[in-house]
Amino acid sequence: MAADSGAITNEDSESGEEEAPQFETTCSYVEATLEEFLTWNCDRSSVSGPFRDYDHSKFWAYADYKYFVSLFEDKTDIFQDVIWSDFGFPGRNGQESTLWIGSMGAHTPCHLDSYGCNLVFQVQGRKRWHLFPPEDTPFLYPTRIPYEESSVFSKINVVNPDLKRFPQFWKARRHMVTLSPGQVLFVPRHWWHYVESIDPVTVSINSWIELEEDHQARVEEAITRMLVCALKTAENPHDTRAWLNPTEVEETSHEVNCRYLNGAVSAFFDHYGTSKVVETQAQSTNGEYVIKEELNMHNHVEVEQTSNHNLTLGTVKQEAASPFGPDLVPVIPCSQEPPSETGGMFESDGEDFVGKNGKRFGKLHYTKRQRMMSESENAVVEQIASNSTVAPSQTFISTDDLLDCLVNPQVTKIVAQLLIQGRSLRL
Repeated sequence: MAADSGAITNEDSESGEEEAPQFETTCSYVEATLEEFLTWNCDRSSVSGPFRDYDHSKFWAYADYKYFVSLFEDKTDIFQDVIWSDFGFPGRNGQESTLWIGSMGAHTPCHLDSYGCNLVFQVQGRKRWHLFPPEDTPFLYPTRIPYEESSVFSKINVVNPDLKRFPQFWKARRHMVTLSPGQVLFVPRHWWHYVESIDPVTVSINSWIELEEDHQARVEEAITRMLVCALKTAENPHDTRAWLNPTEVEETSHEVNCRYLNGAVSAFFDHYGTSKVVETQAQSTNGEYVIKEELNMHNHVEVEQTSNHNLTLGTVKQEAASPFGPDLVPVIPCSQEPPSETGGMFESDGEDFVGKNGKRFGKLHYTKRQRMMSESENAVVEQIASNSTVAPSQTFISTDDLLDCLVNPQVTKIVAQLLIQGRSLRL
């Protein structure tokens, strides 16, 4: 494999002693080959090269988002070795996939992906997944700092949460599963996930599946990008490292972001046509405003709707027959106790679904409990209030505090709908 970049960070960065998430903005980056990584990972003290400054006993390394089309541009035959047709996606292969390689302890901070759903195939080693359903978003304290397109991060270190600062987190329903070689995990749209490597070397391949909802989501992301870049650049025009994820390499000027936003809105109407009008109706109910969407869009994987049904396993299997196959094993909601290091696929009680008998399957979700909308709304307010630990008279509102409100996923969704509605009235 040709040289590529990867993140390196201290192995204690998100251990039991740390309460803050380990974001990529605080990692070091090196350019290395796979051979150099494996040599370092064998804990050879005399190792030279890009890892020479990083003691293997104190650091972990992770190479993520490595696209097959870039890694194997001279060996395109390898694309056919990754086949997603078993899950209802004929013709989809390594060309639409990414490679992830990590050492023990490597992890990604808890986040959700704005676009699509996700299929993850575990090739080597095991990874432990901590997952939370979309309706628990207020309890995960979402933030867009650091900014990375399509990634909404949680402020919480979910393996060692600071419940004094984030008191609503105890309401979040954690689902855990250990993914072993030969197994596939299906992550539905907007499911939060924190992923950690628990073997010396882990290798995963994933593919993000585009969904109909992505057309509006791209407008929401363009709004977020414009606001974050404008406010953070105005705050400090010479230092982007503190708030811009290293994976973001595109220009962040206001002119570029304006073109990006206009392109996203235009693409929305190019897809649906001018006759597909989005009607956003604001109606007052007990002093609250409700936004009504009428997109008539087909949901490839509809998670939220299932939360109101007490499904049986048989019903889940029947619904899952298309496109992900009938052989699903339920994982029920888990306790907050740490999982066993040697645990198998059944550590979590989730409504996640994983394969058995060596087959590769996915994950679906249903929810037993229903939550009142007011609970989530109150959690958003408490989430913002909990970010400050000083007395009310001494409260200082930072740029990041303001952005947590302005680009909260609930807010950008409403703004995107209003933009689309305003554009449709001029067509």
